[in-house]
Amino acid sequence: GIGIFSPVLLLACTVLIFSDGNVGVSASAAANRQQTMVKVFTEEGDSNPDQTNQNQTLDDVETSTTMTKENGNNGEHHAGEENFSNEGGSKKPLEIESGDAETTSASPSPTSDDAADNNGAENPSSRSGLGDLVAESLRSLQSAGSVIAHVVFNKVESNPGAPFPVSANDLGDLSSSERPHAALARVLEKSAQNLPPPGPGEEESLKNSRVQIEGLVRRIGTDEEDDHAHAHDKKNKDSEAHMHDLDMAATALATVVLRSKPDEGITNDAADIEFRRQAFGTNAIADKKLDSFLKLCWDAVQDFVLIMLIILGIIGISVETTIGLEEGEACGACWIEGAAILAAVLIVVLVTATIDYQKQFAFVRLTRSLHETNTKAVIRNGHQVSVIDDDIVVGDILSVNSHNLASIPADCVVLGPPISGGLKMDESTLTGESVLISKNPGDIVLSGTTAVQGSAKMLVIAVGTYSVAGKIKARVYESTDHDAEGLDGDDESPLFTKLEKIAKQIGIAGTGAALLSLLVNCLKGFAFGNENVKDVLIEYIVVAITVLAVAVPEGLPLAVTLALAFSSNKMMKEQNLVKHLDACETMGCATTICTDKTGTLTANKMTARAVYMNATDFSCTDPSISLGAYVQQSADRPSPSTLTMISTLIAIDTMDETTLEMDESGNITNTTGNPTEVALLAFASSLGNNYQNIRESTRGRSDKGDLSEFLVEGKQIGFSSARKMMSWAVPRPLEGGYRIYCKGASEVLIARCTKQLSKAKDGMYDEAAELNDESRMGILGVGEAYARRGMRTLALAYRDLPEGVDFEAKSDSVLNADGSEAFEVETDLTFVSLVGIEDPLRPEVPGAIEKCYEAGIDVRLVTGDSPNTAVSIAYQAGILKEFHFAGNTDEKIAVNLKPNVLMEGKVFRRKVYRIDDDGNKEFDQTAFDKIWPHLRVLARSSPDDKLTLAHGLNQSTLYTDKAACRQLKREDNITVFPDRQVVAMTGDGTNDAPALKRADIGFAMGISGTQIAKDAADIILLDDNFASIVTAAKWGRNVYASIQKFLQFQLTVNIAAVVTALVGSFAYAKSPLAAIQLLWVNLLMDALASLALASEPPTDALLKREPVNRSKNIITGRMWGNMLGQASYQLVVIMFLLFAGPRVFGFPPGDVVERELGKNSVHYTFIFNAFVWMQLFNEVNSRSLEGEFNVFRGINRNPLFCGILLTTAVLQVIMVEFGGKAMHVADGGLDAEYWGYSLAFGAISLPVQQVINVIFGCSSRHYGIWRERRRVKESRRLSTRHIDP
Repeated sequence: GIGIFSPVLLLACTVLIFSDGNVGVSASAAANRQQTMVKVFTEEGDSNPDQTNQNQTLDDVETSTTMTKENGNNGEHHAGEENFSNEGGSKKPLEIESGDAETTSASPSPTSDDAADNNGAENPSSRSGLGDLVAESLRSLQSAGSVIAHVVFNKVESNPGAPFPVSANDLGDLSSSERPHAALARVLEKSAQNLPPPGPGEEESLKNSRVQIEGLVRRIGTDEEDDHAHAHDKKNKDSEAHMHDLDMAATALATVVLRSKPDEGITNDAADIEFRRQAFGTNAIADKKLDSFLKLCWDAVQDFVLIMLIILGIIGISVETTIGLEEGEACGACWIEGAAILAAVLIVVLVTATIDYQKQFAFVRLTRSLHETNTKAVIRNGHQVSVIDDDIVVGDILSVNSHNLASIPADCVVLGPPISGGLKMDESTLTGESVLISKNPGDIVLSGTTAVQGSAKMLVIAVGTYSVAGKIKARVYESTDHDAEGLDGDDESPLFTKLEKIAKQIGIAGTGAALLSLLVNCLKGFAFGNENVKDVLIEYIVVAITVLAVAVPEGLPLAVTLALAFSSNKMMKEQNLVKHLDACETMGCATTICTDKTGTLTANKMTARAVYMNATDFSCTDPSISLGAYVQQSADRPSPSTLTMISTLIAIDTMDETTLEMDESGNITNTTGNPTEVALLAFASSLGNNYQNIRESTRGRSDKGDLSEFLVEGKQIGFSSARKMMSWAVPRPLEGGYRIYCKGASEVLIARCTKQLSKAKDGMYDEAAELNDESRMGILGVGEAYARRGMRTLALAYRDLPEGVDFEAKSDSVLNADGSEAFEVETDLTFVSLVGIEDPLRPEVPGAIEKCYEAGIDVRLVTGDSPNTAVSIAYQAGILKEFHFAGNTDEKIAVNLKPNVLMEGKVFRRKVYRIDDDGNKEFDQTAFDKIWPHLRVLARSSPDDKLTLAHGLNQSTLYTDKAACRQLKREDNITVFPDRQVVAMTGDGTNDAPALKRADIGFAMGISGTQIAKDAADIILLDDNFASIVTAAKWGRNVYASIQKFLQFQLTVNIAAVVTALVGSFAYAKSPLAAIQLLWVNLLMDALASLALASEPPTDALLKREPVNRSKNIITGRMWGNMLGQASYQLVVIMFLLFAGPRVFGFPPGDVVERELGKNSVHYTFIFNAFVWMQLFNEVNSRSLEGEFNVFRGINRNPLFCGILLTTAVLQVIMVEFGGKAMHVADGGLDAEYWGYSLAFGAISLPVQQVINVIFGCSSRHYGIWRERRRVKESRRLSTRHIDP
């Protein structure tokens, strides 16, 4: 432990390494920069006697130390403003020899007799070694400084349960400060003052930590003050020494203040994590306070119709209990009808509020489901693990990579050493500026920003409401503005727009009918009769309001919400997480699906199955044998040096986030990161090499242990779609210079290779030989053979670079895939091998794609793979058919396809973009329209190609060019959908987000997708499976069909009820159906019937129909036929009962009974009962929209529908038999005879539907024949008409 050293030992290290004073330079030390002798003095008096002559080895930094005793009187050393002295104390020099990651053997400690008495003079050699360190080698300065920081900070033992020296507010202020470095200094200063009391044996460590922190505080604070005072002079801030100070400050913040370690992170102990949550808060922002149930009730009661009914109920109670009573008459139960109306309104309000309340919780569950897919890579207990954003705590070490990370989940400090290539952040979400911001060790990275380039480790310093993004979110949640809440996003759905338009039109018609009823009754009663206004006006108004209540289908939005919510919940169980409810319905209109390959069509279990090296093809066809084992067992086994080169190249040139977890037998148990890199690492592992050991032992690549301080010497050039490759350069300590390892698209790297590894004669060490055109064509031919087998090909290459090479230099002759200049260091490469990686097709994909074609949905493959690989997968999946290939060739390769069926990204871009007069590139829709009907595969594509494809398809109006559509049908058998294309797009990467946003429906991958892709998407595929997209299309069409069924049912009720109410008001100045009864019908239909019809499960028959035309009216001609037919039948029955019922069935007329006796009549009760039962049986008819003969088909698969139908029937019996005055029915209900007739009238609705089907079918057929004859006659007239010359 560090506690065995005296306190002045490390104080002196701090003095010498961080001193601003002049230090002498030793010429001998300057000549040898690889070994630096640093001698400092410690006070013997503070050392333990039994440890005075003991050899000390700092294992973590591989530095040997030797203690010797030296007598002296006084010693004085300066570090900033500190002055440490010891009167009469003897001194011992501490020698720290640092080499190139090599351990130097310790020298024996001399005895006190061997020490020379210099009367307190300083040992000059100790100062000359350090002087050379400072003056001649800043790199060595940082190395030695890192040694001290590692020893002082990382070796601090602390009690996990002890209070932290800073608070959450302190760290929150650090992340939000405009001067973050000065704020960091203040936090460290406060931490040094508030460090917890030391435990046994920790006094020296604690004191040394305070000294180190105080030195850093002075330097960082002074530097930033200088920077602000001289903003034009950035020399100090940009210097390596200043960056090193910040690096050490970040390390101190992690290790001493937050008790974490850059290499190991925090412990994964639940108690420690909970302790950190208690101290610094949780990263889970408290959910927005939901609207209370009472508030939702208040919102529901704002409906115009409900307000009118409340007024009606209040007026009814007032009139019946006051002016409606004759003199001396007792009220009794006269108030019941008005109270029943109010009770019915209460039920409607409670039902509506309950559904809205449940809707809020549905979105809460949805949000939580989304959070569960937001995972980040953190280091705990020395292992990289994935945790959800909500579980990240202060002190976590976040592993950031621009390839697979989306938004940063918490405020962080970048840890060092800096990685070559740098980390660049997009802070536009906070600042609005799109300029990328470079981040170095010690810099603050704010939550909500995005890593777009490079990689780094970050220390989490503020979470939840203490972070910048958390504060913003908290303020939003405290706001009363709900626009950004997302709960009402479905209001802007095209479907909702259509339905609201229909409801408005019906409402206007209902208002007109109500006014007509009031006008006619007033004319009859006052103009042509002798009615007393006081006696009948209220009654006339009640009748008019009743007509209005019947006409307005206020349950339409409720029904749609139920249908969408029910469908989204069901889709969740089928691996579709719906973020926006209207996406369900929109997917039913989809005409095109643009899909990725990897993970969507394939299983995303990439496996290396073939490799070409040393001019030999090793293709393993036995799935039970790994490729590495196959290669090593081959008779043409490559030399050990080549196999080692391949393993080293793969281990170094892959991302840290790509890892393998293995059991004791060497079997892979789990993987993380990029699937392609996983396949490469598995291949390297099967060759008998441990990729982790290679990484950790390579200078410039290792980020652990001693070598971590040299990580800055490495140079990473990350993958980009423009370059289609990735490189990592590491120093060569023995040979000098660098070696750059490259992997990427085979055609890109092979074109840049000028040499290749050839098999040596001795079979041990292969050598680089010239790569001629013949060999190059041979390699490309092998790559094409791999691609035809459906494999993705990656080339591996390297190059040795000299000292001082410029990594930013551009080549004059070599261009990247997008036409930009290539880096010079990525040219003139030596070819090592070509690896074929296979991702097997998901077994369910071909059947799913076949269903898409049957449903009229085109499927297009958009992939970054080579053309032949893309064609192979597309043909296996069924995207490409036989007719897409020219001739009768058996070889399904790219060159055999018809024109425009397959295009490469660069060709696609060249054809659909043109250069205008000003030299600007603009999209050419006309050129695009000539391509897209044929296009099925877009290979070697970029994310921008996806965006172009989505935009072009969405904006295409080719369907309006009837001549072009006929030509496509005639010549290529291509049918163009007769409306604008509705595009579904899949994506998993950050760069896919614009295309997902642009598409009508964006599908993000739940497993492999980045958070930005998920944020941009409408639906998340939880299993990354294409078959789940087909499920979404089926449910989307089912939602549309369910809403059509409800409309068909609801509007039939409205037509029959409005006409009945109008006829009753004209004939008797009163509707035979009381307001309370119609209110019950509406409540019944809006809530129960809508849920029953929405619960209809989808069938495969839905995928045999054409996509829903977005401009097509939601009410079809067949629906109008069904509605008018059933409403006509119901009106015939009601009119028969209203006018002929008393004579046929022998009961007194209802108007006479109610007017003269003041009782509820059997007549009107019979009409009400028959009316409801006709609706219940018609609910079964409404399950069919296209005139199907068997309306009961599939009803046994929907127990919810059967249960709701039975429940409704039972409630109707209760209402009629026991409702009494409250439901305006006869006392004692109805006799069995009238119940039998009511059920019979309802059951007749079933055969009536069959009659309607026959009539509509015949009329449609005859209308079609008549229209065709008219068309032929018109064509004949046009072809024979006389044209004047």
